[in-house]
Amino acid sequence: MSVPEIAPFHAIELSALAHRLAAEGQDIIHMEFGQPSTGAPTKAIERAQHVLATDPMGYWESQALRERIARHYHDTYGVSIRPQQVILTCGASPALVLALLSSLTPGMRVALARPGYVAYRNTLKSLHMVPVEIPCGEKECFQLTARAIEALVPAPDALIIASPANPTGTILPEQEFRAIVRVCRERNIRIISDEIYHGLSYGEPAHSALEYEPEALIVNSFSKYFSMAPWRLGWLIIPEDMIDKARARMGNLFLTPSSLSQHAGLVAFDCSEELEGHLVTYRKNRDLLLQALPQMGLNNIAPPDGAFYVYADIGHLTDNSLIFCEELLRDTGVATAPGIDFDPVNGHKFMRFSFAVSTDRIEEAIARMIPWFSAKTDK
Repeated sequence: MSVPEIAPFHAIELSALAHRLAAEGQDIIHMEFGQPSTGAPTKAIERAQHVLATDPMGYWESQALRERIARHYHDTYGVSIRPQQVILTCGASPALVLALLSSLTPGMRVALARPGYVAYRNTLKSLHMVPVEIPCGEKECFQLTARAIEALVPAPDALIIASPANPTGTILPEQEFRAIVRVCRERNIRIISDEIYHGLSYGEPAHSALEYEPEALIVNSFSKYFSMAPWRLGWLIIPEDMIDKARARMGNLFLTPSSLSQHAGLVAFDCSEELEGHLVTYRKNRDLLLQALPQMGLNNIAPPDGAFYVYADIGHLTDNSLIFCEELLRDTGVATAPGIDFDPVNGHKFMRFSFAVSTDRIEEAIARMIPWFSAKTDK
């Protein structure tokens, strides 16, 4: 078995260029990553400072945090899970690896939406699994459908669901979500649900797969809603019959997440007022960007129901989104993500904007981009 070839994450390369340009004195606005510009909640930082000064810490998994996460699912989604089903991880990425290794074997086929998060495809390849990408365009509101999953022959072994999704921000309607779960149950398809953007919705809230399928594996993290990306703390919810195998893999591959982060994460759950204030900012940023896009000649976008992304069609301006985003960065100092990361087939004509920055930076980015895009359109 040969080592699989993995495509680079181009947004990381563009971000590295952005930091080099910043070191040279250029003012850079970072809209390339889904990374909140705000820090962890104030009380979480205060707790971390206290622990750092008084506790030597060590390898540890917080039972209190596992219990708090279990209570969160009861309070938010009306589902009951045991704290033992919650495995704390070093962010959502290890949680995804853990979910795949605990439920699947090399050679198994895993369906996912295209466009979709770049690491889904590449993580599957790294683990010698086979990504089965389902094209999801404007007709499908850039989301999976039960009909598309039902049409897959042969049936995949598993399905990765993301709602809200990256890069599009789209949310699965409840009826369609239920239909997808029904098809997966009928065809014996394992569901892995990435719910990292839960809490970031601008209309109807997102639903957890656990509401419809108690055997689903749930990936989540403190990086997005909780604004704690650098703390590298996440969790995996695992079915009862997989607890032992998942814990064995977690212990051998990753040991435990940061003790300091776990202390802070427990407090972050009770900082809803501050965190909801971030959501108000994102909503304002989203509205400003949606108002500006037509002035930039960008009229075809995925509906940004949640998360903090706008995925826009730039096919009338370029057939190489990577070069296009690099030119935008060099000319204006606005860093964005090329669609080719998320869709190796059609992504050359799309780009993604993250509006997880402060409102004043969104306003400045818009002021720079409107004339730049206008000049491109006039050519």
